[in-house]
Amino acid sequence: MIKKVLKCGIKFLLLTILALLNIEIMKIKFVQLAICFAIFSLHAQKTNYNLLVGTYTKNCDSKGIYVYDFDSETANFKTKNSSDTVINPSYLTASNGNDFIYSVNENGDESTISAFSYYPKTGALQFLNKQTSQGADPCHLINDAKNVIVANYSGGTLAVFGKKKDGSLTAAKQVIKHSGQSINTKRQEKPHAHMVHFSPDKKFVLSTDLGTDKIYLYKYNPVAVDKILLASDSIAIKAGSGPRHLTFSNNGKFVYLVQELDGAVTVFAYAKGKLVKIQETTILAPDYKGAVGSADIHISPDGLFLYATNRGEANTITIFKILKNGSLERTEIASALGKGPRNFVIDPSGKYLLIANQYTNEIVIFKRDKTSGSLADTGKRITLCAPVCLIFTKQ
Repeated sequence: MIKKVLKCGIKFLLLTILALLNIEIMKIKFVQLAICFAIFSLHAQKTNYNLLVGTYTKNCDSKGIYVYDFDSETANFKTKNSSDTVINPSYLTASNGNDFIYSVNENGDESTISAFSYYPKTGALQFLNKQTSQGADPCHLINDAKNVIVANYSGGTLAVFGKKKDGSLTAAKQVIKHSGQSINTKRQEKPHAHMVHFSPDKKFVLSTDLGTDKIYLYKYNPVAVDKILLASDSIAIKAGSGPRHLTFSNNGKFVYLVQELDGAVTVFAYAKGKLVKIQETTILAPDYKGAVGSADIHISPDGLFLYATNRGEANTITIFKILKNGSLERTEIASALGKGPRNFVIDPSGKYLLIANQYTNEIVIFKRDKTSGSLADTGKRITLCAPVCLIFTKQ
């Protein structure tokens, strides 16, 4: 009898231990699944970004600013949100905190600058306010914690607007008017400020002027009351070339400038608000004889390749390898697969390059070879009215 009781007790104990072990195993499996799910969710968050698109609104049906969910693993996208009707928000900039969007409203003498609250999770944009741009046809703007700085193309001016605590804009705190002209009497009859760009340390602001063939450099004091930008230097570019857009190398030691009127790309060494020319090349093929309309210029996230677009009759994008000394070696000229390749952007992963073809009303998505810099058509297109400006933000 005692033996039977002991056998039963041992069996019960063994069964209890096995049951407990099973529970622990289930717990471990559950924890493993939870970790896997968390990693998957984190991975999904890291590969998806918001793509914001600024458009022209007057010649076709557009609300102005569109927000897409973009997967940088697959290049799949879906419409997420859009602004209420906004006039010609042809260039956009996002705040560092990812909570505000600022846009130009390119509309001749009635041009304005607009501020929006931005909700990355939903892509929603809520209009805050607008201010007169202090010059006709603003075409580029930048921002930091204190100010929004705008380049007005037809007005030939730069304007600085303060930021209020709610993200809305103050009236202009400073307006700077460029002066002069150059040799192209149709396009360079007066100043045409085309871009503003912070130096990497934010101590200077660089401005290109297509009309005067110059780059202007300004010392930047973000907390000044009215003299936020102080003229520091200017550098003359080849007459008739039309400086349009520039970008800094990833290490901040070089500046790359694309000229709209002749297709040149000029390389400068940069240090402490000074530019020294070290190379000039071109985005054009040696035998190209058609109209030129250089537009945008960007460097890949890894800092190894530079890309620049040409509108005119070419509708191409030129690819350069960036050498260790900062100079450029052209490797390829590829079709933009549309007309009017205006702005373009490389997604944060570096896998894809998206070109806004303004005149064919679509954004073409290319796969980028990280080794060679070459572009391959994914076959994917975002169709919308007159896309101009493309920027990525975190969700």
